[in-house]
Amino acid sequence: MKELHSFGWYAAKLKPHLPKKAFKPVPSRLWGGLAYLVVTIAALMTIGLVDIFPLFYLPISIIIGASFAALGFLGHEILHGTVVRKAWLRDFLGAVAFWPLSTGPKLWRKWHNLTHHVHTQHEEHDPDSWPTLDRIMRSRFLRWVYKLPLPFRAFCSFCSLSFQFSVHSLSMFVTYMKEFTPRKRPVVFFEMILPWMTWIGLLVWVGPVKWVFMFLIPLLIANSIVMAYISTNHRLNPTTDVNDPLANSLTVTVPKWVDVLHFNFSYHTEHHLFPGMSSKYYPLVKKLIKEHWPERYHEMRFDHALIALWKTPRPYHNRANLIDPSSGDVFGTLGNGLDATDIKSNVANKMKESKMIHTLLDSSKGKLDK
Repeated sequence: MKELHSFGWYAAKLKPHLPKKAFKPVPSRLWGGLAYLVVTIAALMTIGLVDIFPLFYLPISIIIGASFAALGFLGHEILHGTVVRKAWLRDFLGAVAFWPLSTGPKLWRKWHNLTHHVHTQHEEHDPDSWPTLDRIMRSRFLRWVYKLPLPFRAFCSFCSLSFQFSVHSLSMFVTYMKEFTPRKRPVVFFEMILPWMTWIGLLVWVGPVKWVFMFLIPLLIANSIVMAYISTNHRLNPTTDVNDPLANSLTVTVPKWVDVLHFNFSYHTEHHLFPGMSSKYYPLVKKLIKEHWPERYHEMRFDHALIALWKTPRPYHNRANLIDPSSGDVFGTLGNGLDATDIKSNVANKMKESKMIHTLLDSSKGKLDK
């Protein structure tokens, strides 16, 4: 791994080369959000008011799910302050955009802005980082899970993308609720519970069959789209003590029309360098990064990144490596030997790491038995 630099170090080098307007909010992004909101409401009303054979609702459900995800991408941008700066308006618009995913703006800013962005890919402090082998070995359940063959685990992991964001959001609510002051906790609780109240109210209004097509299927689709991006953002990268976005983040490439629909969410390294900048300007940031540090920058086609996720195990070992506890196979991370076009384990390390796993396993068993 090359010498690491903080995101501030990179930002200071690039900022003089960027136009001043790039650091100002871009309210025009809200027009895209309004379009998605209109489509979503129209689609919900169509299913709610029109009685046809339920399977004919499925194409409408897909449209709603895609709109849910896109609103989430816009909500992410809004709550970074890159669309509007006034705090109450930022939180209101962010709450509306995140309504389908039932994530409150204050929780999101605490979890994502103030913790994930500050401690990106830190083993202990980043709430979104994948666990290390040592942490996995402390859990009886996870030790059992990681005895399963990698292809089966990969299949289950990809299926779980359809609910991972919602589950993780609830987990973050439990984790961070106690860190809010007593005065703010009722607001944070209200921001979380109110969206769920509306979706439960929708169930009472339309009944379970239509509700499945109006909310449940769209939520699963939205989770899948959002988590497909989030999973590729960092999980192929090493864990780092220094928050270096060129080491710990990955930009994926998608067709231009997808970037338009998803508010340039694919530009993730750029986002971690300038989280307070509108994603409208991330193509320019990408160009500058590739001019200054082409050998450090990680980008990959979206489909190739997903395939790489499928073929590599998730537990981290020694920060720069991924390891499969069931076989002892060791894989590099981006910048540390991982070649997405030819993914294979480091055979030389397999025997050594297999012995290490058995040592950890024996140690963990002893602690659990006590």
